[in-house]
Amino acid sequence: MNSGPSDPASTGARGTAPGAGRLCLVTGATGYIGGRLVPELLAAGYRVRCLARTPDKLRDHPWAGEAEVVRGDVTDPGSVAAALEGVDVAYYLVHALGTGRHFEATDRRAAQNFAERAEAAGVRRLVYLGGLLPAGVPERELSPHLRSRAEVGRILLASRVPTAVLRAAVVIGSGSASFEMLRYLTERLPVMVTPSWIRTRVQPIAVRDVLRYLVGAAGLPPAVDRAFDIGGPDVVTYRDMMRTYAQVAGLPRRLILTLPVLTPRLSSYWVGLVTPVPAGIARPLTESLRHEVVCRDHDIAQYVPDPPGHPYGLAKAIELALCRVRQAQVATRWSSAAVPGAPSDPLPTDPGWAGGSLYTDERHIAVPASRAALWQVIEGVGGVNGWYSMPLAWAARGWLDRFAGGVGLGRGRRDDRYLRVGDSLDFWRVEALDRGSLLRLRAEMRMPGLGWLEMYAEDAPGGAGGEPGAGSRYRQRAVYHPHGLLGHLYWWAVSPFHAAVFGGMARNIARAAARQPDPGPDVGVGVGVGSRPR
Repeated sequence: MNSGPSDPASTGARGTAPGAGRLCLVTGATGYIGGRLVPELLAAGYRVRCLARTPDKLRDHPWAGEAEVVRGDVTDPGSVAAALEGVDVAYYLVHALGTGRHFEATDRRAAQNFAERAEAAGVRRLVYLGGLLPAGVPERELSPHLRSRAEVGRILLASRVPTAVLRAAVVIGSGSASFEMLRYLTERLPVMVTPSWIRTRVQPIAVRDVLRYLVGAAGLPPAVDRAFDIGGPDVVTYRDMMRTYAQVAGLPRRLILTLPVLTPRLSSYWVGLVTPVPAGIARPLTESLRHEVVCRDHDIAQYVPDPPGHPYGLAKAIELALCRVRQAQVATRWSSAAVPGAPSDPLPTDPGWAGGSLYTDERHIAVPASRAALWQVIEGVGGVNGWYSMPLAWAARGWLDRFAGGVGLGRGRRDDRYLRVGDSLDFWRVEALDRGSLLRLRAEMRMPGLGWLEMYAEDAPGGAGGEPGAGSRYRQRAVYHPHGLLGHLYWWAVSPFHAAVFGGMARNIARAAARQPDPGPDVGVGVGVGSRPR
């Protein structure tokens, strides 16, 4: 089945669609929703500017050449003011969840800054995607996640800029954290003992409908300044969702038992062990399921009419998401945004760097294959292909990371063949990508320091490795910057295993490249930096 474009929000050819060239600012474009919203706005005829702390994370997206990207942070008044200059519609799609105990204060400060700068810039419309709130529950009893989302919505609505706050519950789409939780719990556990929150009623919504409402909100009349509940047509329990998933995926009926003693905290660890979603992200999701979250109205349809067949029902949303997963066409994932608390420091490249000790492990090996063949192996590392050495050791490091509250190896890859800057890759993240030459990964596993892994495909000395049949050279460098005494002890404790782990990795990557059918010089080598081979 062909699932079509990323969302039916597109309403015509570019340049003739409703946007009519108006400028939209999208914050959070490196995240799950923001990364999908940008192409939909472009398709609707809007011009798009993205505000990102790390612009390089957006350079490899298919739409990168069509959108303006500026560097900045929503907590910085100067960069926000510059980004909002000339903007008609501003999308606020960021939150500080997981950045520390005081994330609510950070969210508050960022929202206030954004609202004030939007007023000063003469922005005509703010659009915010928040969380669906349970009816009749005092705000103080909400989870910190929902409480902060509600507060941000109030701050933006209190501005003098007309604001649309869209409130959604569980978002079902390929790569969403909610869908990944549902998918892995249902697929991996034919019999499961579950917490009591699986009996709580929720109103899930397909990501395609979320995007449709977000795009439509840009065209709301100036007098519309309010919050809207958005959801699909089905009101179900989480138990119903798992059974619907099993039915759509062709799995046998799941046996589901409930235990009231499983608190949201314990549930998050359970989810973290079974699914790729780490406990730090699973906890706010499970906490939000303590209360019934059902839409109290569907007023949004007065302004953004539902086309035939919309909003999608739960079964259809799951079917479309599964189709994207099976076709390897997942545009963004929950892990598109950096893991809360993960380091973002760039690799110190100055040989005389004065920031402290740097430990390195460097390997290089001649490869009896073209540079293009070698690059295909390099860009395919991780995920289902693994790390080419001591799989049990890598698995053990992944489990150790999960028990420490990290992401482990379960995140896998967004795409089995191609990477882009900013992609998560097991417990690494792509920091630099010079296609055909260099892949630099930054470690996001829990350890007392910062780590990077670099893999190079180089021409063999005196040869042109891009030519079929020519040899090449593989160079690999692991870099570690320790934090404190514990960081130094960590490096010396694991360094005896480097010959087997890193040395074996280099040798096996070279062997895998030698077994590769030669793709020719036009694949990988010679294409533009960051571009995806056609």
